[in-house]
Amino acid sequence: MISIDYHSKLPFYEQIARHFQTLILKGALPPGTQMPSVRSLAVELSINPNTIQKAYAVLEQEGYIFPVKGRGNFVADTAELMKQKKNLLLEKTEELLMYGKELGITREDYRRLIDQIFGKEKFHDRTKRA
Repeated sequence: MISIDYHSKLPFYEQIARHFQTLILKGALPPGTQMPSVRSLAVELSINPNTIQKAYAVLEQEGYIFPVKGRGNFVADTAELMKQKKNLLLEKTEELLMYGKELGITREDYRRLIDQIFGKEKFHDRTKRA
């Protein structure tokens, strides 16, 4: 489920937290799902349990998980968190688009980039070669 990139500059606890954030936001870990125990995940990843505990503390602070005394950690309902993250991303995107417009980036430049990111251009490239 979770893997560590030993060549990454990110600390292990941040890598673990990010992996779980992604799994939670994509719905792979739905609300109410019990998280792996600190001890079992530490053994699985061959790292110090304190590192896992730190990652879980970050996830709890950011609203991704919640603890239940004596039972472990569980995935929180992140619908509101997801909505906030999307709104923040759209605001940042708008700022970047406006800045790009000031630099002379055209609507068509942005369309090509968006099509490339969402795969439209790749589809057209395949049909042209066939």
